Amino acid sequence: MSKASLVVIKSMGIGDLVILTPNIHAISKSINKPVIVLAQKNTHAAEILKHDPHVAEIIDLDKKGIFNIIKKIKPKKFDRSYIFSDSLRLYLASKLSGIKDNYQYAFFSKKGKNFFKTAKNFTEKVLSIKIDSEPKIFINNNDIEKVIKKFDITNETVNIVCGISASGPTKRWDIKNYIALFKKINEKKLCKFFLAAGPKDQTLIDEVLNSSIGKSCVSFSKLSIEETLPIIAACKVCISNDTGFAHISSALGLKCLILFMDSPPIAYGTYSNNISLVLPRNETIESCGHNTRGKDKISFNEVLDKTLNLIN
Repeated sequence: MSKASLVVIKSMGIGDLVILTPNIHAISKSINKPVIVLAQKNTHAAEILKHDPHVAEIIDLDKKGIFNIIKKIKPKKFDRSYIFSDSLRLYLASKLSGIKDNYQYAFFSKKGKNFFKTAKNFTEKVLSIKIDSEPKIFINNNDIEKVIKKFDITNETVNIVCGISASGPTKRWDIKNYIALFKKINEKKLCKFFLAAGPKDQTLIDEVLNSSIGKSCVSFSKLSIEETLPIIAACKVCISNDTGFAHISSALGLKCLILFMDSPPIAYGTYSNNISLVLPRNETIESCGHNTRGKDKISFNEVLDKTLNLIN
């Protein structure tokens, strides 16, 4: 029987954390007990993994240096670590913390690699098993029931999570396109749109709320990630830029249409059966990536048609 095991996640994004959850679950199942996860605050791991039976604790991976990491993990007396990174610093922190068995990517090997496939291949090699790459976020059913009542989420409307923001303007479909899309969809089916964006995106949110479709919208901007999870779980469909909310929605079982315009769909859009893709004109899942700058080449009609197909 294994003692405590540490899973280290260096990636900063919410989407990255979500995509790695099948690997966390596989490691936990292999040792027959929950693991402890060391992850950066930006991943919101403490909120997203709060109800996960495969995770015992979250430790913050801050940027204060190797000795601060050692100070946090050495008292736990881990007997093994699984490091989803090619970082020499994290390996040394693990080794100097007295962890005997340390598994990690080859040093300086991750650049240019497919994110989810690299993680999947690593886990499968270490554990000598095959794993399903479909993520799952665990949620408290009582929390879902509460938000259903609070936000009047019923089957009389199509409840849609809308990831209108992104990590940068080149990854963001124009907000006017989203407003036009919401209007068109609402003409076909009565909808309620949940605007998945944060406080920094208030300008985008206000533009939607002040439009003629605004009365059918609910904003997430003043909610924590933890507060949004049961709301998302109560919805059926997600239409989104490539953003953390899209990956959360997929892991909560929603059918998702993700618009890729300046990030690689082969790494962030092919890991789940819940995800359908829209790419810029003349791009493929292999050619579209960072620096594609294709937000003005996303077809409105394609987004509309695929959205209606998901709803139907």
